[in-house]
Amino acid sequence: MQTVYEAQHFTIVVPDRPHVSRPDGGHIIINPKVTVSDRTQLTREQAIELVKLTMVAGAAMQTVLPQRGVDIWRINYQDNGNWRPELHVHLYGRAKSSTMQPYGHFLSIPLTAAAFKQQPDLEPLNAGDVAVLRAEIERLLATDKYRNF
Repeated sequence: MQTVYEAQHFTIVVPDRPHVSRPDGGHIIINPKVTVSDRTQLTREQAIELVKLTMVAGAAMQTVLPQRGVDIWRINYQDNGNWRPELHVHLYGRAKSSTMQPYGHFLSIPLTAAAFKQQPDLEPLNAGDVAVLRAEIERLLATDKYRNF
């Protein structure tokens, strides 16, 4: 996994085997550094950081990925915990030109982890994408809106 950003309590990563390919919008995950089963176990400080990171990561995806040829229209934020019963938040870019995950339809993810392992690998976001996402997240976190969030 490529690390996009590391905060005090969470890391933002690009999975090696994304649920949504780069051309279809991309996929990043926000993981807590300390495992918890769900968001009700977060401290106030951790909860605030998680909300802030989902906001800046989604905004960064919508800002910089279109400049790199990924026509993101919307971000889907999902906290599922089905295959891995611990807190982690998926951010799925939704591209208007998507072919495998058509825009305007719900995401189609294999029903089981075993089925997911059998499907062909999808293209993850690349090192260039990670670099511009990191820079945009850092820029956003320094703005008035997020600095004292």
